[in-house]
Amino acid sequence: MDNKLNDSAYLNMELLRFTTAGSVDDGKSTLIGRLLYDSKAIFQDQMEEVEKASLKKGEEHVNLALLTDGLRAEREQGITIDVAYRYFHTPKRKFIIADTPGHIQYTRNMVTGASTANAAVILVDARHGVIEQTIRHAYIASLLCIPHVIVCVNKMDLVDFSEEVFFDTQKKFMTFSSNLNLKDVRFIPISALHGDNVVERSTKTPWYDGPTLMYLLENLYISNDYNHVDARFPVQYVVRPQSTEFHDFRGYAGRMASGTFRVGDRVKVLPSGFTSSIQSIRLFTEELESASTPQSVTITLTDDLDVSRGCMIVPAENGIESGQDIDVMVCWLSDKALNSAAKYAVKHTSSDVRCMIKEVKFKVNINTLDKDYDDKSIGLNDIACVTIRTTKALFYDSYRQNRVTGSLLIIDEATNITVGAGMIV
Repeated sequence: MDNKLNDSAYLNMELLRFTTAGSVDDGKSTLIGRLLYDSKAIFQDQMEEVEKASLKKGEEHVNLALLTDGLRAEREQGITIDVAYRYFHTPKRKFIIADTPGHIQYTRNMVTGASTANAAVILVDARHGVIEQTIRHAYIASLLCIPHVIVCVNKMDLVDFSEEVFFDTQKKFMTFSSNLNLKDVRFIPISALHGDNVVERSTKTPWYDGPTLMYLLENLYISNDYNHVDARFPVQYVVRPQSTEFHDFRGYAGRMASGTFRVGDRVKVLPSGFTSSIQSIRLFTEELESASTPQSVTITLTDDLDVSRGCMIVPAENGIESGQDIDVMVCWLSDKALNSAAKYAVKHTSSDVRCMIKEVKFKVNINTLDKDYDDKSIGLNDIACVTIRTTKALFYDSYRQNRVTGSLLIIDEATNITVGAGMIV
């Protein structure tokens, strides 16, 4: 593995999170293995293990998919079951990859892996083109407001690197995705098995003049992926050192969910509604003039206000939605069906409340993307629009406006299991 970067340079490198999606056997794990291998992000002993495992299985080539298929069941079946996270870096950028399963019954795993992604890499088998799973994964990418979508038309070697096949797939994808909330869509013809257009440009696609996948991942502009307009600071912890040096210090620690705060800014503390000004912003022992998303900092105010975990600091003049009846697009993550008579716990930023399901508005047919207003039963992997009523008001933005303050988790109080991932409409 390339370890030439010093610690300081590594820490300051930009981080890109991306998820892979596609149908079973479209080559997601092989593609990630190829990215890791060709970018020299694999240790020698890892490679030796993969070579031995490939030989044992009688593979013609070294099976790079084994680098990500960590569970024994995955290796035996040659499929991905759980979300596999992999980390690597190049001289330009750090990466976190979420390799998500392709089976219909693992839709929840894709939602989990893609929830924090800057980009989604959707694989399409060049022989089969756009299929139901492609539509499903594009819809989930749209639902989660993933800013960048890269469609990799894989296994081009099995269609003789046909220009016609590639552009026909591109046309079909754009036809149905025009109805979705996909802002930036790119297409790349690749062969993950042989490495064509993954890290190195292929000589077999002279008709393609776009970038390789690695070049695109290294150069995607992601600074605008965050909401830099609406400053939101959910308070996670009240810092009271009570030491001789910081005897009267009272700071509020948390992570900037969006926007920027500067020293001197007039702010409002919710839910009390009292206003004050930012006295200082600290990062460890360093004092900053400003803090922007996604920095984690400690903020002090000029006035002694009652601020605790679960409060939110926002600009005095910039309003934020609040309410107890909230419409949410929810992906159900539990084998246990949604019970409209039950009470659930809700985790929203740093706030913990309880809720009940007031109404199931409609369920999304994940195959046709139609809305079903008659079927009110919500089970594992279902996506539906529901109205929840919380025990106290939440302060939120719509998910499309802010992926942090617009998302929440629904938790079964009896088991403490997360049963739903919600996006506020």
